[in-house]
Amino acid sequence: MCCSSFLKIMMFIFNGGIFLAGAVILGVGIWVQVDRSSFLDILDEVEDSSSLSQLANVSYLLIAVGAVLVLIGFLGCCGAIRESKCMLLTFFSIVLIIFLIEVAGAIVLFVFKDVAGELLQELEKNVQKSIKNNYGKENQLTSVWSNTMKELKCCGYRNYTDFTNSPFNSNGLYPAPCCNSTISAEKCNENEAQHSNIDGCFDKLLQLIEDNALVIAGVAMGIAALEVSFTFVIHQLYTAC
Repeated sequence: MCCSSFLKIMMFIFNGGIFLAGAVILGVGIWVQVDRSSFLDILDEVEDSSSLSQLANVSYLLIAVGAVLVLIGFLGCCGAIRESKCMLLTFFSIVLIIFLIEVAGAIVLFVFKDVAGELLQELEKNVQKSIKNNYGKENQLTSVWSNTMKELKCCGYRNYTDFTNSPFNSNGLYPAPCCNSTISAEKCNENEAQHSNIDGCFDKLLQLIEDNALVIAGVAMGIAALEVSFTFVIHQLYTAC
């Protein structure tokens, strides 16, 4: 009895966390969908942006994932506390399907990694062309890139040369983030930018992902282990009912 109560409490805590995480993701997805016009306005500034505009549809994925997590959390919490066979079996089925999707997704990513590389090359070409043609002319795109470079402490997509011959570079200057912090924006010329050698934002983002790869992998494996463990717990609660 004590063991059963402990398992139900653990189920409630675990699925409560899933419910809250799902609610947050669902909220973000709804927010992105409501404000998608601003995102599309930015992508419109990128030449050949027809394929990139599909990124705006990420809101649908967030809404779907959030809704599924909310459903899983609800079924897990209520099913454990009320010892509902129907809820627990539904929870078990959904978790099993998600686990299989995770495995299939990992296989697909491994098989189509070359395709992903080609997409990244296409993205790089379009983004660099957009910077060269519109940075310093289109206020929205300029603001987004300026804030991104400031926050990530990076310069351009690859490096300072992305801004060469751009509208911003008409006076020979480069954005302040492309030079060391000791150099004022009025003195960030080609020589200073070359000497500063600030990393591009794409490289900075990749480095950030690589630095946290072990953490991400650990969390993913932990979630998978919890999924498998709680399917066993569900089985025990179900047979005990």
